Amino acid sequence: MALRRLISVGWDLVRSDALLPRELDPLLPAPARLAGRIARLFSGPAARLGRPGERLARVLERQGPAAIKLGQFLSTRADILGEAFANDLARLKDRLAPFPMAQARLEVERSLGRPLETLFLDFEAPVAAASLAQVHPAHLLDGRKVAVKILRPGVERQVAEDSAAMRLAARLVHALVPLSRRLEPAAFAEVVIRALDLELDLRFEAAGADELAQIMARDGYMAAPAIHWDAVSRRVLTQDWAGATALSDPDALSDPAFDRKALADNLTRAFLAQALDHGVFHADLHEGNLFVAAPAGLTAVDFGIIGRIGAQERRFLAEILYGFLNRDYARIAAVHFEAGYVPAHQDRAAFAQALRAVGEPIFGRSASQVSMGRLLAQLFEITALFEMKLRPELVLLQKTMVTVEGVARRIDPQHDIWAAADPVVRRWITRELSPAARIQSFAQEAQDAVRAILRLAQTPASPPPPVEPPSAPWGGFAAGAVVAAAAFVLARLLG
Repeated sequence: MALRRLISVGWDLVRSDALLPRELDPLLPAPARLAGRIARLFSGPAARLGRPGERLARVLERQGPAAIKLGQFLSTRADILGEAFANDLARLKDRLAPFPMAQARLEVERSLGRPLETLFLDFEAPVAAASLAQVHPAHLLDGRKVAVKILRPGVERQVAEDSAAMRLAARLVHALVPLSRRLEPAAFAEVVIRALDLELDLRFEAAGADELAQIMARDGYMAAPAIHWDAVSRRVLTQDWAGATALSDPDALSDPAFDRKALADNLTRAFLAQALDHGVFHADLHEGNLFVAAPAGLTAVDFGIIGRIGAQERRFLAEILYGFLNRDYARIAAVHFEAGYVPAHQDRAAFAQALRAVGEPIFGRSASQVSMGRLLAQLFEITALFEMKLRPELVLLQKTMVTVEGVARRIDPQHDIWAAADPVVRRWITRELSPAARIQSFAQEAQDAVRAILRLAQTPASPPPPVEPPSAPWGGFAAGAVVAAAAFVLARLLG
């Protein structure tokens, strides 16, 4: 089944001339040009319809949820793929073909176990349809406008087939392309598959939206609509209407009342504040999931993919960003080695030198002055040179960082990601790594140690075998108790 699915995808790409399209011939090396010409011998009528991006969008839409997700990600990188290509893929964000109204009404009633009329005053035609679900406007019985999200019928089967195909593709890439092995294709595929599986239960999405709404409210960079839990089930989610303009609308930012710089800064800061301060972040921040209100208001929807990183990873991320802000490449290199991102046998000074080659040309420059394609190629070369492997626990973080940077530069071509990141990163460093913060951390650890010792002391145990009395005036437990008491006093003083 998985092999048949892969063959089907490849054949569809070839028939539509979307694998190595003829328009790219002048840019391709000779072997790729030859491969493209051979592939076009098998192309069909669809190969003559539209631009390369339009042809690829049609193929990805036919191939189902995982392929559509890939298209959504690519559509955020107009700086790499070109404006026309990205715009042609943009329809995959929220403008796919919807399923019928009658089916949607039936699904809501079946999932929530109640007639539609007992839930809503009205229930309108869908306004957005994406890879896994579509969204309908409705009004609650008290008159409040809400968005009702419904999973597509049969989507679970499609995702299962996609997952099997991805696992097979990862194994083939690992076996046939030795250079790919440091990128851990199998681990990467599992991260994507896990994220897709979680998206198939809208109760998880509702919980993620509720959690992140509370987190977002603390900084104000971004907001999330409130969840209506009495109209949530595995296949249906109901939340407040976003009440703003979808960023995927080509004319969304045409109003001069928008402050594009502040809007792009808010997007970058919202993501970093979520990830650094709380270790949880919206991991699908493409334009189709963002709504804007003048002058710089941002509302996020679709919390199906939530990323999480631990305390250590948050510290590594903050210190790396802080190092770039201060152009301290030796410190950035040291953090990479401490985190295990670079193998210990590599040359730390050489790695710092390589980081300088990346950081200096882009520091303080606006997005329009930086070629992201060239930068990514350089970073890929560095990861290969220093034998850096993909870290599965960071896949969603890295993917979201790339997406956010791409969306921010489309909002504001002059976006300076370093200036935007500066207040969030410095706030984290001051709070977590300042001398006062380190003392507080030590005090907390001391309190935890005292509690652990007290718990051990209160736990009944069988009598130990007779031993000779200690020659020293203090036994081991007594000494431990003194140390614990001193630590407790110190913790109380410093706390």
